[in-house]
Amino acid sequence: MGRGRIVLAVVALVTGLGAGAWWAVPESAAQGAQAARIAFVDVQRVLARSATGVAVREQLEREKAAMQKQVDGHRGEMEKLREELEKKGQLLSADARREKQETLERKVRDVRRLVDDLQKELQKKEQELLAKVLNDVSGVVQKVGKEKGFFMIVERRNAGVIYAAAEADVTDEVIRAFDDEARKGKK
Repeated sequence: MGRGRIVLAVVALVTGLGAGAWWAVPESAAQGAQAARIAFVDVQRVLARSATGVAVREQLEREKAAMQKQVDGHRGEMEKLREELEKKGQLLSADARREKQETLERKVRDVRRLVDDLQKELQKKEQELLAKVLNDVSGVVQKVGKEKGFFMIVERRNAGVIYAAAEADVTDEVIRAFDDEARKGKK
């Protein structure tokens, strides 16, 4: 394109060879700038609608449900112990009651630790999966950008796009390309 001409114009300007015509950009460079196409992609929509994004969310939900089941089992044990202490606590000796109370307190601490550990584990897994998907999406966006001849593609939300024409939205193309690559990868 006129990249070389732009560089020459800048060099001429800096070295004084432009003879005061610094505003005179070569016509082909001006046309190239007008022809430069800029698009945006909504990555959140890609994550929500692509087959891979849906699969990742479903996987995380299954893992979350399994973790919740584990926590519920421990809470059930804890509640049984608490009920037993409330019902039979008056009938027990002071030592037996204190021992049951300590056991209950230990179970409460264990459940809290378990919940914290499982939350951290789930967050870590979510971040890892999301990072992998975002990396894959980035590659697809680059591919779509090159194929469609875009000068630049920005992420809609993080780029602070205030206005964008619907024609500049390549999100659906990215979703289709991303799903196609995912299908090819599974074969």
